[in-house]
Amino acid sequence: MSKTEPIGKDPLRPAAVSAVAAKSVSTTMSAARSQAPVSVTDPSQLVPLLSLVGLVALLIAAYWDMFALTSAAWSEGLYSHGWIVPVFALGLLWLRYEPFAPVPAVERWIGLGILAAGLGLRIFASEYFVNTFERLSFIPCMFGVFMVVGGMRTIRWAWPALFFLLFMFPLPTFFEVKVLNSLQRIASISSTVVLQTLGVAAFRQGNLISIPGMAQPLTVADACSGLRMATIFGALAVAMVFIIERPWWDKFVILLSAIPIALIVNIVRITVTGLLYMAAGPDNIAVQKICHDYAGLLIMMPLAMALLWLELQVLERITIPVDTVQLRPVGGVRGTVGVPIR
Repeated sequence: MSKTEPIGKDPLRPAAVSAVAAKSVSTTMSAARSQAPVSVTDPSQLVPLLSLVGLVALLIAAYWDMFALTSAAWSEGLYSHGWIVPVFALGLLWLRYEPFAPVPAVERWIGLGILAAGLGLRIFASEYFVNTFERLSFIPCMFGVFMVVGGMRTIRWAWPALFFLLFMFPLPTFFEVKVLNSLQRIASISSTVVLQTLGVAAFRQGNLISIPGMAQPLTVADACSGLRMATIFGALAVAMVFIIERPWWDKFVILLSAIPIALIVNIVRITVTGLLYMAAGPDNIAVQKICHDYAGLLIMMPLAMALLWLELQVLERITIPVDTVQLRPVGGVRGTVGVPIR
């Protein structure tokens, strides 16, 4: 009967253990190096970053005449938020930035095809004077540039910012007129109902609200339709959805509530305007300044943000995060630690 030797005396075991340990340490160090943050000044990051900036600058220069026409719409007031949309987009890029990685050649060719398609759409739109398509062609061109430089990996973190650029362009004329008329009618009817609920003998004729004591009826003009607020707050809601860490259903509710919140704050603005005109008179300079020049800053935007904050608080209390739900296993002993649902 052979005698079993102790483990410590096996001449082969120490070498084997040492080799396994060395391999484990090497693997750990390689994983740590791969997860370490890459500096922007690193050549592997600096070259694609400069290439991306240069190509975007060339694309903006190629579309400069389009932006010159679009900026005229930004200066009219209805789309004045267009000036800050690129700033928001840059902020999204900064928040979601991930290091560049090697790009397969097939992805670069796909990006080049997307860029060519976008430029082709612009040439077609310029030829037939379709301003909407000419503006929208800038978005696929931007996607193509990002795809050429960084491939699908870059598109995965950059697409929200590129998509967000849509909000800097005016709505198509036929769609704008249809939405504008609908919002004006809703604002006029709702504001009249609110004033009547508050005890004011107001009545509506079209977009005119007649209020006792006022020689001229209150006009719900195009600027008072709420389209500007709906567009601004819709863009803000989209940006928030991309930034906040909440379940997808919370984000979906936030998106759905953007337009109703914009309508509510616009109705409040018209109602407050009517009440102030009744109290101080329509010729009061201070009332005119508050209702026309500073209503967006003093009434609409603070109220919209307050309603959005209230909505987030309600969602936080009625939504149960899936990762934190604890259930006791079927047949388990009382006092057994629950098993998290994943």
